Amino acid sequence: MRLALFEPDIPQNAGALIRLGACLGVAVDIIEPCGFLWSDARLRRAGMDYLDRAEIVRHASWQDFLARISARLILLTTRAERSYTDFMFMRNDTLMLGRESAGVPGYVHEAAHARLRIPMQSGLRALNVGLAGAMVLGEAMRQTNSFPQ
Repeated sequence: MRLALFEPDIPQNAGALIRLGACLGVAVDIIEPCGFLWSDARLRRAGMDYLDRAEIVRHASWQDFLARISARLILLTTRAERSYTDFMFMRNDTLMLGRESAGVPGYVHEAAHARLRIPMQSGLRALNVGLAGAMVLGEAMRQTNSFPQ
């Protein structure tokens, strides 16, 4: 199981998701460019000392990421019809989260093996990307019995 962040905008969210990955033994792919400097203090504050314990792979571009991925790409998006609770995850899935400001472009949607959403109250736009990632990753790990022992 992996988390992939497509051109993240907010260092605090990226740091929190990297910390989540470190705690759960899940690698995190960062698809650049980011909307912040990698040395940003807000990234380090959110990730705390967990950044050094995380498996982070930085990709210079979408094309670089695609060339290195070999498993199913599962996109979390508000534009999906299917709920993540109705999906069967596999241990080697990569869960992708889009930019906080704009989601992902059409070519990323097209590359995804599945597009999933989190059911929400009508009239609301979206959850925080970190919360969304944690919810879906938790369900994926539960289904695949992937939590650390």
